[in-house]
Amino acid sequence: MAVPTEPRIQSGRTLRTILYALFDPRHYKAIKNILLFHTRPIEFVWRYAFGLGRYPSQQKIRVRGGELNLQAYSWHDILTINEIIFRGDYTVSGGETTIVDFGSNIGISAAFFLLASPKSFCYLFEPLPINIQRLKRNLAGFERRYKLEEKAVSLVDGEDVFGYEETGRYGGIGVSTGSYIRVPCLSAVGILDEIIGRHGSIDILKIDIEALESEILRSIPEKLLVKIKRIFVEFYFAINPLAVTHNYIQYGSVAQFYLKENPRAKQLTGL
Repeated sequence: MAVPTEPRIQSGRTLRTILYALFDPRHYKAIKNILLFHTRPIEFVWRYAFGLGRYPSQQKIRVRGGELNLQAYSWHDILTINEIIFRGDYTVSGGETTIVDFGSNIGISAAFFLLASPKSFCYLFEPLPINIQRLKRNLAGFERRYKLEEKAVSLVDGEDVFGYEETGRYGGIGVSTGSYIRVPCLSAVGILDEIIGRHGSIDILKIDIEALESEILRSIPEKLLVKIKRIFVEFYFAINPLAVTHNYIQYGSVAQFYLKENPRAKQLTGL
């Protein structure tokens, strides 16, 4: 069982947060993309910056020749939309075919992956019932291109205690929230081994489960890592934990890993 931790819940924009954002180039990139791709950009910025507006709220966003029609259920979902779609926490080439999403929440990341990479198939993992209901609504029309496991991702198969809170964004295994359910769990290594066995490789692995991100990443054996081209982890690493197999950059709170081309990887993959 995971050691309980406090959830990283954001309650609003403090003056310090706003001043810090003035010096972060990621926010200027996000504003530019909001103006270019959101059908109601001023309203979105107003919601994001000041936490105002009623919910649920439809958010229509143009992505690579298509349009996403996402339902946001709180200000916290607006944060997620900004991070994933406008700020660019996760990047895609458009040619990805196999994507694995640990911690799919209400489907915002999956919707972005599926529309931006039209030949992709996504394997989704989300245990919280309210998030699952919202995910299915946000992925309407994509049903043939994803498989959802209504389970948490952990270090081992079994069951564990999942802490949740009203937004559905900050819960996780071992997270101390005051509200808890028991959820079925699947081993991350087992999941990856099965998917790589089926497809040969994974183009993108995303890990955002509010707990165990670092432990899960470090548990992946090298023979599987060399089959995963890009990994996005919602975690801050001081140094690259995958230095043998992947190059690494820290993009704000998201660690991004890119598979190296090196002799050791080639030997392991048989290339």
